[in-house]
Amino acid sequence: MSKVEQTDERLMDEAIDLAIRLQSDPENPVSLKVIQAWRARGPDNERVWQRVARIHGASGQILGEQRKAERHDGLSRRNFIVGAAVAFGVTGAGYFVVPGALVRARADHITGTAEILKVSLPDGSNVTLGPSSAIAFSFTPQRRQVELLAGMAFFDVGEETSRAFSVKASELEITAQSARFDVVSDADMRMVGVEHGVVEASGAEVAMGFHDGPVELGSGQWAMLDAGSGQVTRGTRDSSLIASWRNNLIVAERQPVSALVARVGHWMPGRIVMADPFISQQLVSGVFDLTDPIRALEAVVHPVGGQVRQISSFLTVISPF
Repeated sequence: MSKVEQTDERLMDEAIDLAIRLQSDPENPVSLKVIQAWRARGPDNERVWQRVARIHGASGQILGEQRKAERHDGLSRRNFIVGAAVAFGVTGAGYFVVPGALVRARADHITGTAEILKVSLPDGSNVTLGPSSAIAFSFTPQRRQVELLAGMAFFDVGEETSRAFSVKASELEITAQSARFDVVSDADMRMVGVEHGVVEASGAEVAMGFHDGPVELGSGQWAMLDAGSGQVTRGTRDSSLIASWRNNLIVAERQPVSALVARVGHWMPGRIVMADPFISQQLVSGVFDLTDPIRALEAVVHPVGGQVRQISSFLTVISPF
């Protein structure tokens, strides 16, 4: 992520917080003075403020008479973002894939939008970290453990007979001695795919497909866990297509639109709002080119009746035709 993108992201977060503060108490003169002082800091602040005001359907004072009732319901950052979508006639779930402050604080390595990073681990194993992704690791004489905090990572694990190598991604855990494999965590989906070697995949109690113990996966095999339902889906593909995101491609076989939209979002700044739960739940297959993320989004959602509208560089809305 460039310095300009980081600055705009920070200013956008600050502006949203100020807008929420104003909406919560629109008659408070202190809030107005704080906003005026923030806007006066420079042209970038004013530009971002005007964008926030425009997204939420206002100009100048962001709270119009028709929105005063909202203060009685309480406001949050998420409500503000959803409110921005409502201003354009949509509602629904949203994705903001840049790792948040808590993830950043825990991470040993982190990437920005559309950034792919290669990392060497203490045991000599290598990790290719996908965009807007983060990992933390703990290596001791007894274990080699990595946690995928956000996004996606491809692991090239060096063999050790005394210590297994494990990767944890929320409800999913993968163990290997020597293997090359991909782990993805997007929306409620956790996925592992093996390029070479053998891994064992296991899950938390919610994962019904793992009730009989770990599942062994070999070259070209993959497993996907839906954390919401606990369902596990397995399949096989050409091993050269594992972790195809390293080549700016997504190869999907009956994957939920919500997970694919979140994955494309790693290549885009800002937030993506899904306007219709029906669209987000549909299953889609295909190959999607990430060198043009907007066209990739269109290719994901068009078959199930969705359209993509890029409101600004910070907000993209997916809604029914």
